[in-house]
Amino acid sequence: MITNRQSAKQISELMLDIFNRIEQSVKSVKRDCPEDEAAKYLLAVGKVAAAIVLDVLEPLYKSNPDLKPPDWGP
Repeated sequence: MITNRQSAKQISELMLDIFNRIEQSVKSVKRDCPEDEAAKYLLAVGKVAAAIVLDVLEPLYKSNPDLKPPDWGP
């Protein structure tokens, strides 16, 4: 994917930040909204989160394994 180390590191940090913000938003929606709304929201943002992980971060870490966080999955 991206082989320039500096760019890859910046992308990794930005995408992880976005992913974490999505997680925070899900917690907020689950806490503050009716269950049916929360379920719809979770489905919608789940697509975004999956794209970040599968289409951006995984290929990025394949090209730059040293950037992969220690707690990242297999």
